Amino acid sequence: MVYEPTIIFCTILFAAIVLDLLIGDPRWLPHPVVLMGKFITFLEKSWNRGEGRVWKGIFLTATVVLLVFFLTFFIVLVAYQIHPFVGVFAQIYLISTTIAIKGLSSAAKEVLVPLVNGNLVEARLKLSMIVGRDTESLPESEIVRGTVETVAENTVDGITAPLFWAIIGGAPLAMVYRAINTLDSMVGHKDERFMQFGWASAKLDDLVNWIPARLTALSMWLSAFFIKGSKKSNGWSITWRDARKHPSPNSGWSEAMAAGLIGIQLGGINYYRGKKSVRAQMGDPLRNLVRSDIEQAIRIMHGGWIVFFLIVVGLLLSVRS
Repeated sequence: MVYEPTIIFCTILFAAIVLDLLIGDPRWLPHPVVLMGKFITFLEKSWNRGEGRVWKGIFLTATVVLLVFFLTFFIVLVAYQIHPFVGVFAQIYLISTTIAIKGLSSAAKEVLVPLVNGNLVEARLKLSMIVGRDTESLPESEIVRGTVETVAENTVDGITAPLFWAIIGGAPLAMVYRAINTLDSMVGHKDERFMQFGWASAKLDDLVNWIPARLTALSMWLSAFFIKGSKKSNGWSITWRDARKHPSPNSGWSEAMAAGLIGIQLGGINYYRGKKSVRAQMGDPLRNLVRSDIEQAIRIMHGGWIVFFLIVVGLLLSVRS
């Protein structure tokens, strides 16, 4: 028999997803990630100097993670003490802020629309808002590549990984994951300024994404059986061959799977502030990328997170039965 609290918790997770799909991240509502970012920026300016930067970075990571965990735990605890329904709503809202299904889909569509209208200038501008590479002179195929890569990579960072940690530990661990991911995006860079200071954040981000990244690739492949036009036979062969080529131990899994399922090649040459960067290629160059590949990437993203959610909830229910 399944414990009633497990059913309630699964309902909380489902409601958090629905809330994100309905409202996303409205600008008028304060977002926890913005607050995390401001706090990280404040500490980085004070601590990222002088000797012992690796240890200072470790201390930064520990400080942010522990503060976010205990603050979230306290908020949820107080909410439940006020009333169980208040506690449930608090968890729903907090978990919803850690996922970005609507935001990721909308960002990709904002690049797609000007492409469909033949407005490359607008498409480049929209792409520049979601990638770090230079976009000013990109042709349509490269705009498509950047968008597909972003959708594939952020299916893990923005959807499945926070859901995974929410299932493990509710809102507190979901918020901790988002804090770690924010730390990595802000200080986990391999440049002179952050190489030492951001080491701990980058390594911890690799750790917390390890299982979700691989489970997401599996989920994307399973969802392809229900998505028209997906090249299911290519999915695992391309992923197994190319995922490890990515500089990240985790991002390559969802990107390689997307490349295989769509039948395109991702990776290649990017420019960052005018400096050339060569990224290992994933997938086979069967054809040029076209704007419809963005739509297919969005379908695979949605299919992937739905299957992922069903798998992990199914495992949770079976463990508790």
